[in-house]
Amino acid sequence: MSAVSGSDGRLRCGWAVTSADYEAYHDQEWGRPVTGEAALFERISLEAFQSGLSWITILRKREAFRSAFAGFDPRSVAAFNDDDVVRLLGDAAIVRNRAKILATIANARALLSLPPGTTLEGILEAHRPAPRDPPESLADVPAVVPESTALAKDLRSHGFRFVGPTTAYAMQQATGYVNDHLASCWVRARTLSG
Repeated sequence: MSAVSGSDGRLRCGWAVTSADYEAYHDQEWGRPVTGEAALFERISLEAFQSGLSWITILRKREAFRSAFAGFDPRSVAAFNDDDVVRLLGDAAIVRNRAKILATIANARALLSLPPGTTLEGILEAHRPAPRDPPESLADVPAVVPESTALAKDLRSHGFRFVGPTTAYAMQQATGYVNDHLASCWVRARTLSG
């Protein structure tokens, strides 16, 4: 599928025109650089929760996730205990998946345990895919690249969980480490990466 006209007539990546929520996310966030450990921790957490689900489900629950997970402050989440797990499993406003909840807490702890001088942002940067030709259609957009496989392996070596190569690549796309906006998408020229 090539770019498709959105609600305002501008060409967008085909997945972005199926709802107003997707359109706003596509236009204002997806593929734009995200910096800072807390912001990146939120994104890796949400990408993990999305695994096996539609992104629109997570997008529409994002504010509830932020509330439930203390604004994705890594120190706060790392301090969550069994009572917090029970609370989260009872929160119908989020995705109630024990493995994903436990992974989010473990990932906050892994983030705080990174060796001195190592940051999540630095790990992502070390695995930034090289710029490539803009995709002409969604069929040209990969689900995994060698760099996302290496990123997932690196994150797991630091104790991160629920970060396979597909989740890692989705995070790279969402946070501007790769630009997978289609060649004819109006947003492509406004993003800063390749």
